[in-house]
Amino acid sequence: MDMRSNNHQQQQQQVLDGSDIVELVENEKVFDKFVEKKFQQLDQDEDGKLSVKELQPAVADIGAALGLPAQGTSPDSDHIYSEVLNEFTHGSQEKVSKTEFKEVLSDILLGMAAGLKRDPIVILRMDGEDLSEFIHSPGYEAEIVSIYFSALSGCEEASLRDCIAKALQSLSVDHGMPPSNDPWVISNIVEPIVESCLDEEDKREKCVSQERFLEAFKRVVERVAQRLNEQPVIVAHSENTFDGSGIRRLLSNKFEFDKALNVALEIIPKDRHGKVSKEYLRAVLDTVEPSATLPPLGAVSQMDDMMREALKMVNGDDGKMVKEEEFKKTMAEILGSIMLQLEGSPISVSSNSVVHEPLTSATFLPAVPAEADEPSN
Repeated sequence: MDMRSNNHQQQQQQVLDGSDIVELVENEKVFDKFVEKKFQQLDQDEDGKLSVKELQPAVADIGAALGLPAQGTSPDSDHIYSEVLNEFTHGSQEKVSKTEFKEVLSDILLGMAAGLKRDPIVILRMDGEDLSEFIHSPGYEAEIVSIYFSALSGCEEASLRDCIAKALQSLSVDHGMPPSNDPWVISNIVEPIVESCLDEEDKREKCVSQERFLEAFKRVVERVAQRLNEQPVIVAHSENTFDGSGIRRLLSNKFEFDKALNVALEIIPKDRHGKVSKEYLRAVLDTVEPSATLPPLGAVSQMDDMMREALKMVNGDDGKMVKEEEFKKTMAEILGSIMLQLEGSPISVSSNSVVHEPLTSATFLPAVPAEADEPSN
């Protein structure tokens, strides 16, 4: 894209780097009002305390803000939801006071802010201008021809409608296209526009020639750009590459590594000899992940597989009781194994999701932008 397009992109985006969250939490007066409002929303029986049931919406919102799939859809992400709930209840309490709620919420928000500082989220306003410029750029046809051969290979019997819908998935936010696999985008943009641009015979047409595909696809994309110009779409975009460097930094600093492990081990049960069960390796790994610049279990499937394999290599599920030093040594081996795999084959992750309303207290994030004297709803 040219300089003008890059300038337009910069004007249409906002970066969430966690600074608004830190500002919210550190402003005691504003944060007290924020907690008061959220607590009242959750306290359905108005008894001044939150039950486990009343905390569930808060846990679900925090999971959504962390980018986790919905509760109940993945064992790994469900494990994280359980950990968040345990943070509030300390694993045993049936009721949580407002003071306790505020303390835990503060810790969680500051943790989220640290994550955003490390991996900012870019809020993009997609208004069709970038997509329109791509359509009329010199490289447009060559790129779409490449998409035609790569995305549609082996789909000779697919209808023209299905071919276009699949090819649209090859366009990214860099092209000015909202994520076309997002359910909202599919039902509100892709399907209606494809339907309106093709007649019934076109929709059923198979064995589509390159020329025929290019003509129909351009018509659809031009209509998408027009639709975005009329009704812009807000997209939250994030990307990160896990290359093992965060683990190497942590393991090379014995003080920081011991500190991270000691914090995690404080809440892990021990027997009368001070030994720890290896079954808690996974829980401690969850706690240490932010310090090692790793995503939580359940957030990135490739990383989940790598972590499970590393735990399996040290028999992490055998329940054997070990001394604390041996437990720490095993944790270092797990992290070292993950580090070597990532150094040899880094994992790059990007995500795009349509934002239907401001990222506010509904997802336990302050307003974008945050108000100086009072958080938005």
